[in-house]
Amino acid sequence: MRFDLITLFPDFFASPLESGLLGKALAKGIARVNLVNPRDFALDKHRRVDDEPYGGGVGMLLKPEPIFAAVESLEVLPRREIILMTPQGQPLSQCLLKELATNYDQLVLICGHYEGVDERVTQYLVTREVSLGDFVLTCGEIPALTIINGVVRLLPGTVAKQESLKAESFETELLDYPQYTRPAKFRDWEVPAVLRSGNHQLIEQWRKQQQIERTKERRPDLWAKWWEKIEQRE
Repeated sequence: MRFDLITLFPDFFASPLESGLLGKALAKGIARVNLVNPRDFALDKHRRVDDEPYGGGVGMLLKPEPIFAAVESLEVLPRREIILMTPQGQPLSQCLLKELATNYDQLVLICGHYEGVDERVTQYLVTREVSLGDFVLTCGEIPALTIINGVVRLLPGTVAKQESLKAESFETELLDYPQYTRPAKFRDWEVPAVLRSGNHQLIEQWRKQQQIERTKERRPDLWAKWWEKIEQRE
């Protein structure tokens, strides 16, 4: 998997890309990250990449020329998606991360700034818009890093035990169950007896019930989707 990041702040990614499982995966060549600064493609001596919006308004917009030129300078792999990180995009989900990890060899991530980008970038260059949620950040680098992290951990070789990915939150449309480790008693709080029973069937039943109850309480929207599928099967 190759990631091409169109970013005004390449240094933002230095530490995160070298840390933890993500850093190890990149070191092993499971994925590659290429950083491209659109300022290098600016048309004036001041390397300007933003300008005022037509019709007036608050703030500045990223100009189309440097972004188009930056993307067009890239090597093109057969299965490529060009993604703009924007609050107006498709909400990021585990399902989308799996789609990106499975169906593409190259993800070009355009990191927005200021009040956004010229609409022609969205209309004629970008193939997908993605958002982290219903809130606004100061830059698109954080959402882009989230996509890289979420996709890379799904690639073979990143996580030692691939089966562990199947038991995570959202994989079954339910949140994860509570988990405990030693000591069995901390202060006055004890690990549930069923988890110490050694009865694997009871443990699995308990975990499933906890997933259902936790999802219904904390994410009723997810629980409703899960319940709808259960009813359809019946």
